[in-house]
Amino acid sequence: MNPTNLTELQVPLTVDSSAEAFEYDGTDLEAMEVAENYPKWIVEEFAPYLKGDVADVGAGCGNFSRYLLQAELSSIHAFEPSSKMHSLLENRFREEDRLETVNAYVTDVADRYSERFDAVVYNNVMEHVENDAAELEAVYRMLKPGGCVLIYVPALQWLYSDFDRSLGHFRRYDKSSGSELLLSTGFTVERIKYADVLGVLPWFVMMKLMGRRLTKGSVGLYDRIGVPVTRMLERVVPVPVGKNLVLVGRKAKLN
Repeated sequence: MNPTNLTELQVPLTVDSSAEAFEYDGTDLEAMEVAENYPKWIVEEFAPYLKGDVADVGAGCGNFSRYLLQAELSSIHAFEPSSKMHSLLENRFREEDRLETVNAYVTDVADRYSERFDAVVYNNVMEHVENDAAELEAVYRMLKPGGCVLIYVPALQWLYSDFDRSLGHFRRYDKSSGSELLLSTGFTVERIKYADVLGVLPWFVMMKLMGRRLTKGSVGLYDRIGVPVTRMLERVVPVPVGKNLVLVGRKAKLN
């Protein structure tokens, strides 16, 4: 792809809170389907916290859910507010006993799932949520004591482009805003780090300056070449910036 975030298109949200009114045709998701290394990398980042019962929020048509299923989890609840996307999601995993789909926003059904999950995952979804603090307050209620929210989001507001805007991104994050979000909603900051340092310059040039979009060819190219290189680099060298941010917040355990 234009070396952009292969998973930033997980589910472009609108501000309407009703599942019926939320509709997205998923056109950009087609380009993401060729990516394999990038979602595996994200699962690797989350692996220490993935256990038991997990919620995948903004699951779209299930491109990322299928990688979560490769982890040793008891169950996955895939939350998707778009009726169209939920239908695709439901059909895709109809035979998967460990995965249940939910056509709703978590803010609407959080009390129904009170203290249900060991982990709640947001893979390039939180940037689409206008009131991210209210979203995390709902997640806090859904987590078991000691459970974690796992967030992967676009980073660095100065990289915000017309492409971000076209996808319904309200913001990009940095370490300061990410930490503040977790702490203000009751979580402790378990982990915070930048990721995809090699994607910063290409994103700035291709998306910010040239106004480009995704194609299957460019997604596949970056997934095959760019992702393995930056992944290997970041395993051994701490990076000061990155095109994305990894956030892990933990709910307090019971005394």
